Amino acid sequence: MSTATLDARTGADGAPVTEGRRIARALLRDRGAVLSTAFLALVVLMALGAPLISAITGHGPNDFDPAAIDTDLGGLPRGAWGGVSADHLLGVEPQNGRDILARVAYGARVSFLIAISATVLTTLLGVVFGMLAGFYQGWVDQVISRVMDFLMAFPSLIFMIAILSSLPAGNRSVLLVVVITVFGWPYLARVVRGQTLTLVNREFVEAARASGASTAKIVFREILPNLRNSLIVLTTLAVPGYIGTEAGLSFLGVGVTPPTPSWGQMISSAVGWYATDPMYFAVPGLFLFLTVLSLTVLGDRVRAAADAGEAS
Repeated sequence: MSTATLDARTGADGAPVTEGRRIARALLRDRGAVLSTAFLALVVLMALGAPLISAITGHGPNDFDPAAIDTDLGGLPRGAWGGVSADHLLGVEPQNGRDILARVAYGARVSFLIAISATVLTTLLGVVFGMLAGFYQGWVDQVISRVMDFLMAFPSLIFMIAILSSLPAGNRSVLLVVVITVFGWPYLARVVRGQTLTLVNREFVEAARASGASTAKIVFREILPNLRNSLIVLTTLAVPGYIGTEAGLSFLGVGVTPPTPSWGQMISSAVGWYATDPMYFAVPGLFLFLTVLSLTVLGDRVRAAADAGEAS
């Protein structure tokens, strides 16, 4: 075994390095992962500190500022770059003068809350049903697999739009989480099922059965830990997908509804202004793009680090 491999598996004190620490060390040596993590940390801090940002700037996400717009020019922001000033650091919305920084910060809260909630639920359902199908096989596998095939056969975006359009406005954030979860869990469950089918016939599982281990002990001590790396990667890559889904649905008018801020909703309302006030379009669009890109890059780097650990 090479010295590099030994260094990767042991710390400075010679103690074995855990899988989490090994992946963290690999990510710290990757410039793309570091930059992605730094940007995501900034967005998360903005989301968590949205009320503080509003308190410091004196502008809430739905506060109109008529002094920041020029009515003689059809409601365009006063000043260059969409009204960027010491009072409005990222400018203001045309016609109403709402502060873009406050709306971006509160929009980040909505996007992350929906995406993380949907990821948690899809992961939970995907793991439970995927492991049930792979572990018990037989008629259990057949029933769960047919349900997965049924849901995966739908063009999910079209049916999300149709379902959300037919439901009352109510709490759109909860409805979005439910709809995304319904159409999202089969994809993760399919991966978990395939890996469980492989693991259930491995020697260490057979040894656990032979020693009289209960089904729960086999599942939670033998199979589930071996799915950890795959689940980390899948969930890391699911979050940007769900952020994009929420933004797309809000852009189409069936997602988060006003006055609740949403990046997709802001981009939708900015479409008519991009020629005269490009900052109104660029700021939420750039935050959405960089957030999805950062999460995707980070998920890809985590996958590469996990694969390198398995290979070594």
